[in-house]
Amino acid sequence: MKKINVKKGAVLQRKGDISSRVYLVESGLLRSYTIDEKGKEHIFMFGPEHWLVADSCEPNTPCQLFIDAIEDTIINIALKEDLLKEGPDLNALLRRLNTMQNRIIMLMSSNAKERYEHFIKTYPNIIQRVPLKMVASYLGITPEALSRVRHDLSLEK
Repeated sequence: MKKINVKKGAVLQRKGDISSRVYLVESGLLRSYTIDEKGKEHIFMFGPEHWLVADSCEPNTPCQLFIDAIEDTIINIALKEDLLKEGPDLNALLRRLNTMQNRIIMLMSSNAKERYEHFIKTYPNIIQRVPLKMVASYLGITPEALSRVRHDLSLEK
């Protein structure tokens, strides 16, 4: 693995890139996302400390996601093929798979309040680290809907 420092805002991967890189976040915060044909951003996942961030594209296939740094970040970069040769960190891979599975189920079956509460549980420290616009994008709701959810939850306390 090669360790590098990445500045906030740096784009590590663009949609359409041919890439088999895996990013292990040592410190800082990455995100992966896509932009639809209308120009709307949809955040797939956040990658805080000790998380793996990668596009699941096959070798020699264009990637579907952008990956960028939300904060100054230290990452370790490896090629997927090299990681598999060495033996994957199964705990990290399983955690990522579990997070993605829970996210898909949540998006299919939960209301905005439940999604926000799940976000807070999954990413307890990220809410202070990213703009609420990004949180809304991740949840699949508008920033105004997120504001209403946060307001309603504050009234419940």
